[in-house]
Amino acid sequence: MIVDAAAALLGGALLLRFWMQAIRVRPPSSVAQFTFQLSDWLVRPLRRIVPGVGGYDWASLIGAFLIVLVATSVLLLAGWPGTMVLIAACQRFLEWILYGFMALLVIEAIFSWVNPHAPLAPFVRALNEPLLRPIRRVVPLVGNLDLSLLVALILLQIAQLLLGVAFSAR
Repeated sequence: MIVDAAAALLGGALLLRFWMQAIRVRPPSSVAQFTFQLSDWLVRPLRRIVPGVGGYDWASLIGAFLIVLVATSVLLLAGWPGTMVLIAACQRFLEWILYGFMALLVIEAIFSWVNPHAPLAPFVRALNEPLLRPIRRVVPLVGNLDLSLLVALILLQIAQLLLGVAFSAR
């Protein structure tokens, strides 16, 4: 349980680092300092092997997968074959991505209700914009209420269910 919590924290920081760079969002200094200090020990050596290509920080994404793989490798001790451990790691990695997007959407919803002018609110809005923009084109405002967050959460939960079905079939 402690290994999973530590892996989730580090993996989340690595995925956040990748997403911030992928959509070119400049984080507030406190978020940047936390994310970079937590993940530099892994990202910097990986960048020597896997350089950033196309404006993407592939070292952060691969680092997140390696963290998932290490956390999942505990299943080897339980007698799981290596290929099953790799498949379980892929599933957990995709789940972490989906949970990360869900968490960002929930944080944005909380900011919009509690304090839309909070210092982190524009940063979280910018992180969610690539997810919400296509939905906002399709889902109109209902009485000046933006339901795109709710639709995105439902779509992410459907993706999570499909992911579980796809990996349980193997």
